[in-house]
Amino acid sequence: MAQSRSPRKSRQPNGASSIYLGKDGRWHGRVTVGVKDDGTPDRRHISRKTRAEATKVVRELEKQRDSTGVRKAGQTWTVKTWLIHWVENIAAPSVSENTIDGYRVAVYHHLIPGLGAHRLEKLEPEHLERFYRRMQASGSAAGTAHQAHRTIRTALNEAVRRRHLTTNPASVAKAPRVEEEEVEPYSLEEVQRLLAEAATVRNPARWVIALALGLRQGEVLGLQWEDVDFEAGVILVRRGRLRPRYQHGCGDKCGRKPGYCPQKINIRRETKDTKTSAGKRAIGVPEELMALLRLHKEQQGRERVLARDLWVEKRYVFTSPTGEPLNPNTDFHRWKDLLKAAGVRDGRLHDARHTAATVLLILGVPEAVVDRIMGWEPGKSARMRRRYQHLTGQVLQQTAAKVGGLLWGKPDTSGLMTGTEPTPTQRSEPIDGPVHVAHLSGRLVAFRHIEHAQAVVSQWGADHPDKPACVEEWDRSRWEHERPDGIRVIRDRIPDRRFVHHAHAVFLPGGERLNIGAPEQWSVLAWEFEADLYTDLPVRWHTTRRPGQEVEAQIRGTDQDAVVAAFREACAQAVDRARNPEGYGDIDSS
Repeated sequence: MAQSRSPRKSRQPNGASSIYLGKDGRWHGRVTVGVKDDGTPDRRHISRKTRAEATKVVRELEKQRDSTGVRKAGQTWTVKTWLIHWVENIAAPSVSENTIDGYRVAVYHHLIPGLGAHRLEKLEPEHLERFYRRMQASGSAAGTAHQAHRTIRTALNEAVRRRHLTTNPASVAKAPRVEEEEVEPYSLEEVQRLLAEAATVRNPARWVIALALGLRQGEVLGLQWEDVDFEAGVILVRRGRLRPRYQHGCGDKCGRKPGYCPQKINIRRETKDTKTSAGKRAIGVPEELMALLRLHKEQQGRERVLARDLWVEKRYVFTSPTGEPLNPNTDFHRWKDLLKAAGVRDGRLHDARHTAATVLLILGVPEAVVDRIMGWEPGKSARMRRRYQHLTGQVLQQTAAKVGGLLWGKPDTSGLMTGTEPTPTQRSEPIDGPVHVAHLSGRLVAFRHIEHAQAVVSQWGADHPDKPACVEEWDRSRWEHERPDGIRVIRDRIPDRRFVHHAHAVFLPGGERLNIGAPEQWSVLAWEFEADLYTDLPVRWHTTRRPGQEVEAQIRGTDQDAVVAAFREACAQAVDRARNPEGYGDIDSS
């Protein structure tokens, strides 16, 4: 009689999941999710009271393993420990010095204080969104919160790649909305006033290059004499100047920040290559600027003789009186001094680049040439042109004239306007008669027709009863002799005049509003030739740091509601800038 054999126990294949009842009365599951660093299988263990619960968790682990991957076993990261590890050990060796400076400000000043205590795998999109709202509620600008968002998104993307996270909550969270401020390029009158003032200060060619060629600050300060080809009339852009970063040379005994140590040591290289291959470029230089560079080189030679053994020969075009490359922070403050001395409205140094790009638009320079001059990559050039080339009143008038000529057969009178006034109307026929000059409290505005000049003088007198105004008749030769702009700024119409709304506030370094004894908001009627008061934009605003470390917010526009809304935003940024100067490049973050 055949003996009955007991059924053999089946064995799961290697790597398969298993569920079993343990001696402790609980159901256990084990799932292979990968391989450990030592090459052995990474088996994850779970324990539940019932088989159904254990089965559900095992299936979820398998699904996660097969789709996004399971979080890597090992160190338990908090947001703080991961951000520090990422910024110092992963990002710092692989990104530029300027980029890592921005990362460190976001990590140490914002992200760690606001989110650092969270377990990394427990961080949710809602945590981030509430954090961004808290930042803005405490005075940070939307741009600052957006920078924090971009930084943590980049850091958590790296955590996902290394399997410390399965998904990136920052990719799901809604970033703070940032409305890009429309830059108002300097008018031709303002540019000429700046160039006239630059001729009276040290290194005048530095500001001419910025306004005429649109080079970035780092590109100008990184120029060396080998980059200037006087015979060909060309400047070669090859590198950019970096902001110095200092450490103590006194053994940290002076009690000051490293940047103010009497024996400070610069631990950062002076220059770096241009950011992109398109940044390396040759730019044709007007002969007037080349002549100015020749004079500048002669002046530098005299400074070298005066400095004697203190001179450090590094072949930079723009240097300190002892031959060292200019510090970008010092250069920024010299720009602010130039604006004040020239009586030109305040603006960023980078606004000079916007101005140069807009001049190229007015000149009708082909887009390919514009991209080459400005150093824009082909794939990004269209977006950069939209950002930097602004449709000024002059451009709009030229376009309207061309449309009128096409549709109604009018002659195209939209020729290039190079005079000092923003929008004088052009003529197709020469002016042979006298020029009627309106004297408006020291300002000269020329008209072709006397009735236009008289109307402006009459209105000026009504607006400013305490300021003298009159009309004089000049012959054309006198006007051309006294005004180098010639007849091209003689107006054929009465200039625009409108209400412009202003707002202004000043904040102390801690963020407290300073009582300056003046109204914070006011409105004035301004003519378009009053560049310091007039604007045709609905609103424009900016914040600046004064030499005494106060931060001021200035707003101007034709839409009163937009000015009121922008005033709140500008004050929020000013408070943040007063509290965090290093985040805006006002002081050395080291």
